[in-house]
Order: sequence, then C-alpha cells, then structure tokens
Amino acid sequence: MLIIINIMENNKVSYIKTDNNKVINEKCIKWVQKMNECLEVCIRTNGCRLGVNTHVICSSNNPESYKKLNQHFEG
Repeated sequence: MLIIINIMENNKVSYIKTDNNKVINEKCIKWVQKMNECLEVCIRTNGCRLGVNTHVICSSNNPESYKKLNQHFEG
C-alpha cells in the first residue's frame, strides 16, 4: 500500500531518523510505501522509484520513527 502524506502539525518542524542514520524533515515526505515491518520513504520533489533514491525506516531499527509514520496506514 502506498500512501501520499502531508504532515503538518501546527506548523511545527519535525524530523524522522532513517535506518542509515539520516535525519529527514517530515514536511519533505512525498510518499511512504509499507513493506512488512519497514517503510520506504520518498523525499525527492521530482519523485522516486521503489528501492531507488528512497529512505528505509524499519520497526526493529527505528521504532519511534516507524510508529510515527505507520499510524497513517492504520485505520
């Protein structure tokens, strides 16, 4: 499942840590793809292909970041 999200919480800047220890601004997220217990995140303005130019956030490596983004898939 692919979700295109727009995260804005009271105009507050919020960041997420990826599995390769990069920190990304949540406002820059274009889309998130859920793959089992990992999320693949695109932040490029001109888009990404799955597995190319994306960031990975897995539940086992970054539980806080994973939980924050995974809530958009629940419901």
